[in-house]
Amino acid sequence: MLNYNSPINDSKNYSEIQISELEPTAKINLRGKSRDFITKIGKELSIIPPVDPNTSSGNDSLNILWLSPDEWLVYSNNRVDPKETDDLEDRLYNSISKVKIGSVTNVTDHWVIINLKGAKAYELLSAGCPFNFNKFKNLKGAVTQTLINHTDVIIHNKNNNDLNIFVRRSFSNHLWLWMNDSARLI
Repeated sequence: MLNYNSPINDSKNYSEIQISELEPTAKINLRGKSRDFITKIGKELSIIPPVDPNTSSGNDSLNILWLSPDEWLVYSNNRVDPKETDDLEDRLYNSISKVKIGSVTNVTDHWVIINLKGAKAYELLSAGCPFNFNKFKNLKGAVTQTLINHTDVIIHNKNNNDLNIFVRRSFSNHLWLWMNDSARLI
């Protein structure tokens, strides 16, 4: 991982909404299809990757998000030292990429995680997102890829009114400003 520089590094509280950046966290993209690939991930991370669309699995330290039939995003639940991210990437690389059963890509510097909490979290998202959150908000661990204010995002429903929103670093400040402006009006 490069020397991490956060584009946001802030936290805001509004009426029934809390918005904060969760960084630095490890983020690793995994791609592969074989049964051996799935087994290696489970062995290295002690988590079986979800195979059902738009779901996730996790433990105390990591989450795995289903992105497509052959793609997952692994991310840490807590802030981590860059050395820990490198160690995780090396373990996965050695058991998956090195033996040519899949690919492992460190995307820590590519994605920024914005955490959104509170009773009005879905009201805020609905103000700038075409996705219908009616079923999603009741499914702990649900994942969706959508747009918020014309920005591509991945949303992970961690718990009741507790969401992690993954946004590309180059769009993170734009989304952060929009979320804060919109939260003032809700």
